[in-house]
Amino acid sequence: MKNIAFYIASRYLLAKKGSTAVTFITWLAVGAMTVAVTAMFVIISVFSGLEDLNQELISNLHADLTIKSNTGKTLKDFDKINSVLKNNKEISHFSRVIEEKVYISYNGKGDIAYLRGVDSAYTKVNPIDKDIFYGAYPGFKYSNEVLMENSLDNRLSIPVSSSSDYATVFMPKPGTGIINKEEDIYNKKDILVTGVFPGKDQLDNYIVAPIELTEELLDLPKHSAYQIVIKLKNPDNTNSIKQQLLSSVGKNIDIKTKEEENAAFWKMINTEKLFIYLIFALVIFITTFNLAGAIIILQLDKKLQAKSLVSLGLPLSHLRQIYFYTGILIVVLGIISGLILGTVLCFFQEYTEFFRANETLPFPVKIVGKNYLIVSITAALFGFGISWVFSKISKEYITKN
Repeated sequence: MKNIAFYIASRYLLAKKGSTAVTFITWLAVGAMTVAVTAMFVIISVFSGLEDLNQELISNLHADLTIKSNTGKTLKDFDKINSVLKNNKEISHFSRVIEEKVYISYNGKGDIAYLRGVDSAYTKVNPIDKDIFYGAYPGFKYSNEVLMENSLDNRLSIPVSSSSDYATVFMPKPGTGIINKEEDIYNKKDILVTGVFPGKDQLDNYIVAPIELTEELLDLPKHSAYQIVIKLKNPDNTNSIKQQLLSSVGKNIDIKTKEEENAAFWKMINTEKLFIYLIFALVIFITTFNLAGAIIILQLDKKLQAKSLVSLGLPLSHLRQIYFYTGILIVVLGIISGLILGTVLCFFQEYTEFFRANETLPFPVKIVGKNYLIVSITAALFGFGISWVFSKISKEYITKN
């Protein structure tokens, strides 16, 4: 009996003869489901592409692991931490970092900036030197040679690689008491910009300098560090290595992964993706009312045939299955055609880069297997639910004149 119900449902959907209104409404429902599924698949694929793009943009700006102090800015027991890191075979490179806010002045212009002091191993952990688009990375021969973020350099109009044009950074001095002279307020140092790099929203207003410059401005002893950034041989083992270091180094430090350092950024991306998913899930839900209309029109048009089938002994439950299977066939056709069309559009964008966010950046897309599953399950849940609800035809409706 179940096979008979499915056979009749497929005949209702695929038969060339029959009511024009039923055929039109049925295929309209298939078309609407196709468009909704295509739109949802394409948008989710774009967000998958954006995730990869964002990971690529910030990959050179943050380390696999970052060690900070829980009890103050400066890391205590640096020699012990240094020994533990050197003896860990899973660590490829690590670098000391000191970062503070400074005031920078040049030719009557001034701005607030972040001064990040790093040692010579820093580029092996975060290869920021690969992003320099003008000038060169500091050679660390002199402590006052710095790398500057592009927008900050443009606002101050500081020439790059000019041996006669120096900017000045000011670092306020901590402490209390009476101020007798200018040197009691701040330390200052003339700096020479050797290169410019893009901040990519993560390092806007940053100045990258040799760590000796920050130690001098902050009156810190040598081999000081606010944080230590670490490059791992295998980033997949980040969490396990983090636990190893926590147990080896002590309780006075905090270790964060690259994802934890950018928790707010990824939370924003995931929230946007969730809202987009909910919006398109609502679109699919609204689209399924075309499916409800198709089932109702089918019931009205085939009422006499249904009455004949019931008279011949077809159980009412199997009659309901006919309408339910009809709805399922409409949903399945819509999902399959929508996924095929969405895949074609994604491949078209991937290879032609036809649609662009601006003149230089095409919308990124990434075809991921889980996206097929997410879209299919969402459309199937709504479609099957609507089909089940509207297939519950009553016996009185069939038998009454």
